[in-house]
Amino acid sequence: MKTRINAEVAIQAAMSAAVNYADIVTDQDPDDGTHVVPGELRRFLARLRLLHGVPFSYIVPDAELLPVESMRFFYIDRAWTDALVQGALSVGTISSADRSQLEAVYPHIRDEVDEAERSIRRPREEARLVAGSGTITGFVMRSRIVSGWPNLHVRAYSRDVIADDELTTAAESHPDRMKVLRMERLAPAVLFVLFDGVPAVVHIEEPRQGIQFGARLDPDDPPNNRRAKVHVRDCKTGDSVPPVNDMTPANSVDVPFRAGAPGVIDLTTLRKRLAAAAPNNDNTTLEPNEYALQMLRFPYRQVFGDPDNQQGQKFYALDSFKATVALSSWKNTVTAKLAKVIK
Repeated sequence: MKTRINAEVAIQAAMSAAVNYADIVTDQDPDDGTHVVPGELRRFLARLRLLHGVPFSYIVPDAELLPVESMRFFYIDRAWTDALVQGALSVGTISSADRSQLEAVYPHIRDEVDEAERSIRRPREEARLVAGSGTITGFVMRSRIVSGWPNLHVRAYSRDVIADDELTTAAESHPDRMKVLRMERLAPAVLFVLFDGVPAVVHIEEPRQGIQFGARLDPDDPPNNRRAKVHVRDCKTGDSVPPVNDMTPANSVDVPFRAGAPGVIDLTTLRKRLAAAAPNNDNTTLEPNEYALQMLRFPYRQVFGDPDNQQGQKFYALDSFKATVALSSWKNTVTAKLAKVIK
């Protein structure tokens, strides 16, 4: 009887101490102030919340959910990540008193980890975001684009305020731009990105590392017979001939290739075609600087969620972030695979 009474007293004392834990034990971090949870542990748990160290098979359990040249948007289930954090914390609980203390302190831990999530990835000169995180969304992209352009730019906005081809210097702390909580290549051709909130528009574009020359594929051609084209520019102003987002016979020329050398551009023939098609060209040919102007191409940008763009045009619309893989459909797929394995 005496032993049981002592145990109950110990548990009550531990719970009482835990309630006032925030006032008794604090950690002063020079970067983000006073906290209950030590900075190293707080950042570890925040990284765990952002799925750092979580096996990829837990994120994409089957390759059919992420086929080649595909992109999947998703929500993070807060209940799942909370359970992940609680599981990590439970490693240090041995007695009933430990568990009671952890249960009483956990609200403080949760709030501080919510705040730490927004500082794990902090670009240079960006204002610190101190409020707790809300809904986390993101996408997984499997494409040759990821391996071909390792430094892809990804931006998300809470509303459509940036034109599809407009440059922007808005930091992630800007009210209209959503913070990227995590952006990492999980494999050479797999990009994993998390956003702080539910974006209305997402921009993915090639890195702007310098001037580049190139051509574009005509999106109206069938996938197995696409032609490379060059969008013509006005020789006096340097502006692209409208419509800017579409290529027509009046504002573009086909790129010729050398006979017997697939993929090698016939620059002489291309120069003649551009000279004939470019507006306000006073010569029968193009000077080297005019030729370079015609071949100048800005990095390509793919826009998701813009209400002004419709399916089939240059950019593909995504009206809202919706689940496209039903749980029942996925269950049937797994059941069928298990049946094959058992046979």
